Amino acid sequence: MDLTEGTLKEKNDRAKRMMLWFGIMALIMSFAGLTSAVLVSRKREDWMHDFTMPKAFLIGCFIIVMSSVTFMLAKRALKNNNRSLTALMLLVTFVLGVTFIVCQFYGFGQILDSGYNLTGPTSNVTMSFIYVIAFAHILHVVAGLISIIVVIYNHFKQKYSATEMLGMQLSATFWHFVDILWLFLFLFLTYVV
Repeated sequence: MDLTEGTLKEKNDRAKRMMLWFGIMALIMSFAGLTSAVLVSRKREDWMHDFTMPKAFLIGCFIIVMSSVTFMLAKRALKNNNRSLTALMLLVTFVLGVTFIVCQFYGFGQILDSGYNLTGPTSNVTMSFIYVIAFAHILHVVAGLISIIVVIYNHFKQKYSATEMLGMQLSATFWHFVDILWLFLFLFLTYVV
């Protein structure tokens, strides 16, 4: 299909999808740069090879996967014209997202309790990478939460229906990407660091 064909609405919808994918590709490149830096830096003599990721980060994996499931259930409910279940699943998704961030900060607390700081005399290059990568991911989760708030608001304003749900689809795509990204980062930091 020619990208210049279709109604103005169809063109706008395609442009919005394309912009989302451009953004996701930029994020992939950013995190690829960070993980590449880890791979290069782990050859340093001062690299820690015996660090165990905090349990809170593992619990966060479960929570973020559950949030993707609830977002999928929200989309399915909307396709079935079940507006109340859609609202419930969107709210649960939001709460799980916030809970994920709380778990991340709890994980940072566990790292600090182990005696590792981001900077200063008790910091090291390994922990600095873990802090930066996890915090960068948290910022993207916050962006996802903002998009979910917009979706919830638009849902209550009845802007979505079984046939008109582009905003929800875009938000869900970004949310699923952020979820998959965390699973990758957790496994990478667990088995490579």
